[in-house]
Amino acid sequence: MSEPVDRRAFFTLGFRRLVGKASDAVGNTVSGGGHVRPPGALPEAAFLGACTRCGECSRMCPVQAIKPLGVEYGFAAGTPALNLSVQACVMCTNMPCATVCPTDALMVPEELWRGTMIASITIDSERCIAYRDVECGICARACPVGERALKVNDRGRPVLGPDCTGCGTCISACVTSPSSIAAHVIGRSS
Repeated sequence: MSEPVDRRAFFTLGFRRLVGKASDAVGNTVSGGGHVRPPGALPEAAFLGACTRCGECSRMCPVQAIKPLGVEYGFAAGTPALNLSVQACVMCTNMPCATVCPTDALMVPEELWRGTMIASITIDSERCIAYRDVECGICARACPVGERALKVNDRGRPVLGPDCTGCGTCISACVTSPSSIAAHVIGRSS
């Protein structure tokens, strides 16, 4: 025979589950979808709540890669995002964008760039000229992290590695137009 469920515990557990699912859904729904955030960003729903839209992170970015989202993004308007197909993150060693954040919306990770990933990078083998046996490798040579992030294999094709930060340097270095390399928002767990 099972133990009777306490009414308060039943409703508390149900409420927590509901809020957790709603938080995940709201983060993407109210912001118009996922966005590539600066390094050290909280999960999307928490980020939207913590970011004051002060613009300090954008001002600290030496290459102006961080831009505030426009009004078309609803609740996310004014929050910082990166469009890596326009401007790569230059991976500043001390992460001034996160250092200057007055809230915990952006926090400098303990190990800085080691283990930090701001976007997921993919290579389109249909578009990449190396997959048509044309010698290239420009993306790998441009990678600021090195071979543990992006290298050319023995067939001359680019291969992503475990240390890729998703900075986007390879996107702008790619010689195809449009680029054979793209950045995608990564899932952040709350």
